[in-house]
Amino acid sequence: MKKKIFLLVTLCFTLITTPFVSVVSAEEPFDVSAKAALAIDASSGKVLYAKNTTSPMGVASITKIITIYMTLDAIKKGKLNWDDKIKMSDYAYNLTQNPEASNIAVMDKDEAFTVRDLFNAAMIQSANSAAITLAEKIGGSEPKFVDLMKTQLAYWGITDAKLVNASGLNNSVLGENIYPGSSSTDENELSAQDVAIVAQHLIADFPDVLETSQKATEPFDANGPSKQTLATYNYMLPGLPAARPGVDGLKTGTTALAGACFVATTVQNGFRIITVVLNADNADADQLARFTATGTLMNYVYGTWQTHTFAAKGIKMDSPDAPTQLTVVDGQRNQINVVPEKDFSAVIPMAGTGITTAITFNKKQNDKVTAAIAKNQKLVKVTFHIKDKLGYLPGFDGEDLHLTATSAVARSNSVKIMWNHFVKFVNEKL
Repeated sequence: MKKKIFLLVTLCFTLITTPFVSVVSAEEPFDVSAKAALAIDASSGKVLYAKNTTSPMGVASITKIITIYMTLDAIKKGKLNWDDKIKMSDYAYNLTQNPEASNIAVMDKDEAFTVRDLFNAAMIQSANSAAITLAEKIGGSEPKFVDLMKTQLAYWGITDAKLVNASGLNNSVLGENIYPGSSSTDENELSAQDVAIVAQHLIADFPDVLETSQKATEPFDANGPSKQTLATYNYMLPGLPAARPGVDGLKTGTTALAGACFVATTVQNGFRIITVVLNADNADADQLARFTATGTLMNYVYGTWQTHTFAAKGIKMDSPDAPTQLTVVDGQRNQINVVPEKDFSAVIPMAGTGITTAITFNKKQNDKVTAAIAKNQKLVKVTFHIKDKLGYLPGFDGEDLHLTATSAVARSNSVKIMWNHFVKFVNEKL
């Protein structure tokens, strides 16, 4: 009976929140209408839904989230500044004149654009020449930048990706400006899992990117000859045809090979998720297909998972295994109290799923710690983990917090420490 009630609540939630999506029958297992799909908790990397997640396939302009990440990283490291001006190469400029390539309209071949304008153009309007110009500036050339992209992905543990450019265009559009050793029809390919890993790092390392990705429009070259208004392809943003509350990113992608793709992020019910939809079904006939698929996926996740508070800062955890006090060795006091360092919540499955959760502590009540101890020093590691077949993204395995000392404990003088150790030796060894 509980299972039937749960399914009914989920169904009602779907009908209320997303009027433009079709509803999956309660008798059928949920299936996203796309060749591949994935949803993760953005904080922990916990996989919340998975379909064909490890097969590399075309991702088109979703590629740009890698280029965006590396641009933000270059700015962070001082190699690039927001107000720096960059002139487009002939290669990048000529692409702006190609109607086959999504782009900005450049009126003056010799005009230089700010990094900020190029960043906005690549992120919001998916302008390929903007992405290429940033890549050439950072890498010295687009092929060298692609090599940097590959290195970055390898650092994140992604080894199955195929990268041939910084924009996501098919090589057939680039003429002679293709990556050495690639073919004239090659295209970037990543798995849904790869895309989720990139998106998670982008949001975690540079959360301010969401201030740009949530903009439906933005001025470009405001005081120059190429003045125009950028417009997003993310139709799930407010005021657009597939708008959904909470969505604030991230990036679409479309080519003949990739189909209609979308990596999205949203906050609902107190937690942020990242969703990936690759090659949405029926996209040739329905321009909203990728957004409809994303909407149903979001409905499924928020109808199946919820947040639970496990700890409140400074208050004993509601767990029988949680230590509240430790024994201090070589200290001026013999005991120290420990409490959670912060509020801690985690995403857990709703009732009736059969999925188990575990919370563990690396120390027990009255375990020993050695002085000196500073106030707020981390003394006990707490690990939360969900055990199910979906697992976590590579590189993630649950979430951690710590129990910390409520006060400082100074170390005893050396004579007392030597005496205590002597007494212990006599009692334990003799």
